[in-house]
Amino acid sequence: MTPTRRRDLDEDDVRVRPGRGTRPRSRLRPKHAEAAAGTVLTVDRGRYTCLVDEKPVMAMKARELGRKGVVVGDRVALVGDTSGTPDTLARIVRVSPRTSVLRRTADDTDPVERVIVANAEQLVVVTALADPEPRPRLIDRCLVAAYDAGLRPLLCLTKSDLAPPDALVAAYAPLDVPYVVTRRGQPTDALVEQLRDRVSVLVGHSGVGKSTLVNALVPAAARSTGAVNAVTGRGRHTSSSAVALRLPFGGWVVDTPGLRSFGLAHVEPAQVVAAFPDLAEGAASCPPACSHLGAECALDAWVAAGRADPRRLASLRRLLVFRDPAEDL
Repeated sequence: MTPTRRRDLDEDDVRVRPGRGTRPRSRLRPKHAEAAAGTVLTVDRGRYTCLVDEKPVMAMKARELGRKGVVVGDRVALVGDTSGTPDTLARIVRVSPRTSVLRRTADDTDPVERVIVANAEQLVVVTALADPEPRPRLIDRCLVAAYDAGLRPLLCLTKSDLAPPDALVAAYAPLDVPYVVTRRGQPTDALVEQLRDRVSVLVGHSGVGKSTLVNALVPAAARSTGAVNAVTGRGRHTSSSAVALRLPFGGWVVDTPGLRSFGLAHVEPAQVVAAFPDLAEGAASCPPACSHLGAECALDAWVAAGRADPRRLASLRRLLVFRDPAEDL
């Protein structure tokens, strides 16, 4: 039985004491019935570029939104000057309920969640097969975040002209995660089909060729690219903020800055297990708050009875060790 998921909390759940002022306060707020609908494409220092009627509109967050955050992918309502002409500014007065939220923390001890993007459908984990070397633990963490957010995961293995993909493909085969293989800066037909008519978020550590791939998919994007440091084997951050780009063949892709870490302090083991239907039913017999890593876990007996593939359980447990503070990212 799939465990019941707790309600996601956001900024609306924080009570803020109103400041003292000379103006009388009222419980009535404008309804903004004529507000224009838009989608947030970029966020930069309190300014939001929104797509309204197929044109970019610069906006700021209205005071009545309080602490509620606005991120790339949010569907919003805007008032004011929504013409999109230079030097004009609209106001975001409403944020529609999100269908999905991809989030992370700075590290596994940080209680503050950071929303990366809203309303995406697919998480594309981009990793190079060489230069820099793959970092499986970071890939695992991204997969956990995808399962937690309810996003479809996709592995995009780049730079296949430098190294073969066989070992990495075999490592993730038990998870049934779809994958595509590309050469440097050359998106394949298989990748195009996986992205077509979907809202996809691209994540990966610096230097894997993410921005190069985006430039090939959307030539007008002109995302900055950089080389990998020959000494450290790490890439340099070239993208400083997330941006949503329309794909010429249908759908959207959100390019995100290169990651150094992917904290998962907000994720509970039950949320990850729920993404494995063949194991979730067996987990119902586990003791409360089971980590699924110890001898008390009922999943060993479930697999021994032939109800699930042992490789699936091994892969699940590999994902669940994200709570080990000694792991090497």
